[in-house]
Amino acid sequence: MELRTLGRTDLKVTSICLGTMTWGEQNTEAEAHEQLNYATAERGINFIDTAEMYPVPGDSRTQGRTETYIGTWLKARAKRDDLVIATKVTGRSAMTWCRDDGSNPRHTRAQIDEAVEKSLRRLQTDYIDLYQLHWPDRNIPAFGFHAYYDYDESDMVPLEDILESLNRHVEKGNIRHIGVSNEHPWAVMKFLAIAEARGWPRMVSNQCVYNLVSRRHDYASAEISMREQVGLLAYSPLAQGYLTGKYDNGALPEKSRKALFSQFLGRYEGAGGQEAIADCNDTARRLGLTPTQFALKFVESRAFVTSNIIGATTMEQLKENIDAHDIEWTDEMERESRRIQKEHRSPCP
Repeated sequence: MELRTLGRTDLKVTSICLGTMTWGEQNTEAEAHEQLNYATAERGINFIDTAEMYPVPGDSRTQGRTETYIGTWLKARAKRDDLVIATKVTGRSAMTWCRDDGSNPRHTRAQIDEAVEKSLRRLQTDYIDLYQLHWPDRNIPAFGFHAYYDYDESDMVPLEDILESLNRHVEKGNIRHIGVSNEHPWAVMKFLAIAEARGWPRMVSNQCVYNLVSRRHDYASAEISMREQVGLLAYSPLAQGYLTGKYDNGALPEKSRKALFSQFLGRYEGAGGQEAIADCNDTARRLGLTPTQFALKFVESRAFVTSNIIGATTMEQLKENIDAHDIEWTDEMERESRRIQKEHRSPCP
């Protein structure tokens, strides 16, 4: 298992990160523990990513279960320091159930304090290795958008205030490092500038969607990842299952995310999306690969990717996803991935 440096820290994380967003909704606690045992003990993965709002979809009935499942596993394992645990504070939203007083989540000092303490309790740990802002506090488009629109700049928690709040927890030892998620290049660079000016911790990573048909990170953020060492933690590398081939030709497997939560796959069902996905899956087979191998190895092979976040609802899927990274990325595969991008131009933002 390849180890990569997280930002400008001395922390080494595996190039595969275990994603957890289905635990507590599609997966039971026992299934979550089985995945954790296999990924860490048998395959050497040391990086686990979660969030206070998980499982997905967000719901007052299930919020926090995923961290709780990880916490019971950590307690039983009685071994913490060889793992890198990442979690996230919910961004601006209407998910009022995330806050004790029923407030809309924002990145205020009080809400960050509450979120950190609650995550620590659920995870049953003294510290969080990587604490991330799940999405921006600013009222701007964040998921699956094609065009930017203006917003009320006065209605945002200032970035300096957010960074100061996070710094207080770093100084206390509650969190070791900080990162962003679904963040735009402007804010990443602003956070870095503030950190340098104030002597506060830098953002070490940006967790964003990235796959063969969702390559917006290439356009501006990749250079930040490389030059500023704010590495990409790539989520949805399989395009929510579309790049496994399981939905090819209109197939709809029972208990799949599309069958259960079709409203969350819209990013991949807009203009040009299905054509690009079909091209990716057909190309993989033409290269003698499975669609899963082509999609996952593509992401891991990008120089600006720190870790590729994989998720699974079955042990069979988890094993296949980890095994997919074992193939060699060839010049022919690279040429085909570039052709796909040239012809389809990242149709699934």
